[in-house]
Amino acid sequence: MHFDTFALRASHQSDSKTGDVVAPIHLSTTFARNEANELPANYTYARPNNPTREALEKALAILEGGSVGMAFGSGQAATMTLFQALRPGDHVLLSTDAYYGTPALLEQVFHPWGLTYTRVPMNDLDAIKASIHENTRVVWCETPSNPMLDITDLLSVSRLAHDAGAICVCDNTWATPVLQRPLDLNCDVVMHSTTKYLSGHSDVLGGALIFKQDNDFTQRVRTLQGLSGAVPSPFDCWLVSRGIKTLGVRVRAQTATAQAIAEFLDGHPSVEKVHYPGLANHPDRAIIRQQMNAPGAMLSVQVKGGQDEALRFIGKLNLFIRATSLGGVESLIEHRASVEGPNSSTPKNLLRISVGLEHAEDLIADLARALR
Repeated sequence: MHFDTFALRASHQSDSKTGDVVAPIHLSTTFARNEANELPANYTYARPNNPTREALEKALAILEGGSVGMAFGSGQAATMTLFQALRPGDHVLLSTDAYYGTPALLEQVFHPWGLTYTRVPMNDLDAIKASIHENTRVVWCETPSNPMLDITDLLSVSRLAHDAGAICVCDNTWATPVLQRPLDLNCDVVMHSTTKYLSGHSDVLGGALIFKQDNDFTQRVRTLQGLSGAVPSPFDCWLVSRGIKTLGVRVRAQTATAQAIAEFLDGHPSVEKVHYPGLANHPDRAIIRQQMNAPGAMLSVQVKGGQDEALRFIGKLNLFIRATSLGGVESLIEHRASVEGPNSSTPKNLLRISVGLEHAEDLIADLARALR
């Protein structure tokens, strides 16, 4: 089946008893036992499991081609729980360009606890190979990366991880399963901030892990999730499931507009550099064609004139909302270094753009006027 049909079927699991076309929301926090003290449907309490969350987790596993899906209260909760499943003394390999919250977790929470980590460019296979240690347990990829949109060769990196006895985890938030399926490229775990494209409307906080295999590590993560309560509410799960139904059409439309915007900005006299996997001059075009169906709806642009000029430019925009986050139906723009804080390594003149569903010509006209 095509992805759109696939997503609709995965996200709608009808109830034969009621015939509901739209799945119900199960809000109960506890479930009754029968006269024999048995649980008729194996639900006992909302923290370990819930019917609405379970339906979302099945849909997530189907979309990414995995065995087990787990829904979390946020992307950070998902990341944190996976790291908690490691042991003190284990080592994590992480990209130098990644969502800033991931290394922040490692540095501020897990390094004092006993994890070690190394950051390397994930598009440099020699650097990765040199940085894998005997105690490396996780190689964490993010492709395209945030905010520089670097590309990781997932087949090659997962091979290096497996040769060392480590697992390869991919943050697939930006690409989504519409454009890239890391488990098909030999990764072991996929992470999503479902806040972004999967829900798609900037109105729900959530995260997910999808595992290729149901093994001891998978079950350890599930146990930790239940013990810590790192779970989303039933209503949040329902909202993400609803968003999945339109994921394909949204991402394809947003990608087409992002391509047009990137081509407009590339070579503009006021622009220093555009970071976008769909540009013909991207150095990793061969890898992009190998592992992605399309370049996605995220791009970053470096404005000539430094931070002051970048801030002046976004201050003149009318259609782009100056806000953090991405993947919603509205177009957002932000000065990334300001969001990441004083320790940010992001260029001070870089602006990150999340392209929404506005018409491409209107967005380009807004950019052109602000760049004058």
